[in-house]
Amino acid sequence: MKKILIIIAVIVALIALILGSKVVGSYNKTVILDENVMEKWAQVENAYQRRFDLIPNIVASVQGEANFEKSTLTEVINARSRMGGVVQVDEKMVNDEAAMARFQQSQASLGGALQRLMMITENYPTLQANKGFQDLRVQLEGSENRISVGRMRYNEAVKDFNSFIRQFPTNLVANSMGFIPKVPFAGDAEAKTAPKVKFD
Repeated sequence: MKKILIIIAVIVALIALILGSKVVGSYNKTVILDENVMEKWAQVENAYQRRFDLIPNIVASVQGEANFEKSTLTEVINARSRMGGVVQVDEKMVNDEAAMARFQQSQASLGGALQRLMMITENYPTLQANKGFQDLRVQLEGSENRISVGRMRYNEAVKDFNSFIRQFPTNLVANSMGFIPKVPFAGDAEAKTAPKVKFD
């Protein structure tokens, strides 16, 4: 009888060890995937910030054009000022659909205004000939490309995280530890289209 109790105790200890190992492994992988999502979104944030920081230089270049359409320029300035001084994304945003939607809307508004501004500047030969303005256009195009790639990588990281925390038994660990699904980036048609910058 004593041997049977020892065997049962060893079996129970082994099962507890295996389950504990599985729980720790699931938790650690969830943390790694969570950090990956935040790192990818930080890259998107940096790309948006780069575009945001280019706008004053673009506006300064365009304002020198005497006949330039003031309403379009004002729209860009107002869209940028509505966003505040910096592009800021915290963990709450990637967990909150409403906050993500507001962020995407403000970025879409700014992106659309920039796109219209760039299209209008094509009608101004002095701007087209300005080397500084052309450099700004190239930098803007680079920023838009970085944003697009960053959003794609972020969405891939969100997909990996969300699918992992939904799997059994990881979902039990994730729920008990407070991990919730992340919100993917799902921009509208205007936000998905980078400004079309033509080089003559």
